[in-house]
Amino acid sequence: MYYGAIEAGGTKFVCAVSDSNLNIVEKINIPTTEPKDTMKEVFRFFNNYSLQSIGIGSFGPIDVNKESKKYGYITTTPKKGWSDFDFVGFVQNQFDIPIAWTTDVNASAYGEYKLGGAHRANSCLYLTVGTGIGGGAIINDGILEGFGHPEMGHILIRKHPEDNFDGNCPFHSNCLEGLASGPAIEKRIQNKANSLKEDDPYWNIESYYLAQALVNYTFILRPEVIILGGGVMDQKHLFPKIRKEYKNLMKDYVNTLDLDEFIIEPGLNGDQGLMGCLLLAKDEINK
Repeated sequence: MYYGAIEAGGTKFVCAVSDSNLNIVEKINIPTTEPKDTMKEVFRFFNNYSLQSIGIGSFGPIDVNKESKKYGYITTTPKKGWSDFDFVGFVQNQFDIPIAWTTDVNASAYGEYKLGGAHRANSCLYLTVGTGIGGGAIINDGILEGFGHPEMGHILIRKHPEDNFDGNCPFHSNCLEGLASGPAIEKRIQNKANSLKEDDPYWNIESYYLAQALVNYTFILRPEVIILGGGVMDQKHLFPKIRKEYKNLMKDYVNTLDLDEFIIEPGLNGDQGLMGCLLLAKDEINK
């Protein structure tokens, strides 16, 4: 018995096949180009296996409302060719098997919750800080979704007193993604984020924005663990800065675990989204 996984990103698709114990048998990377070309390579890969189900974690926005006529679609993405793409329908036409469908960050949250840094917790939040900022939450053993999926990167936050940057989001001048994502950092400093030294004053601004967001998520969701991933968080020195700023902003208003255990790195070495997709594929069979 094989399960399939598609971690669909704006730059690349990571596809994998696992056995029934979720051991990965084969994995490939496919550049994200036009849907027809990208999906042709996806199908070529999966055609080598007899799959029982597929789990898909996709870049968004996507429609996750099963009552919607456009359930399974990528909706208003600026990614060329992918707006209004019937992702689930396209895969279903090729493989008439059960398909689990969610966002890439929800898949990462689920992977970390079941197998990674939050596997001993009852709830968690996963936030990716990279080309964009997005978050997924696991509450009561399930992925948090409602009429649609959360857009945690677009919460509005207070500007840092020393930050004169206007923001990089075309929709909101002071949302988290517009102020703290990788492209926002690069536009602000006119250079790559990893060009900054660890003691550069800018990191105090970045930590302030991320900590402020985590305080808001804590108040609303009360997760047991918060996991921070994505390219910006490869700057490991950010973690103690964020924890310190979080403590300053929270002012001990609510109880959390020790912050070193509460705000943590991913535990699956970059495979959290892929493993989440495989887990969801397996869940789809067990329903």
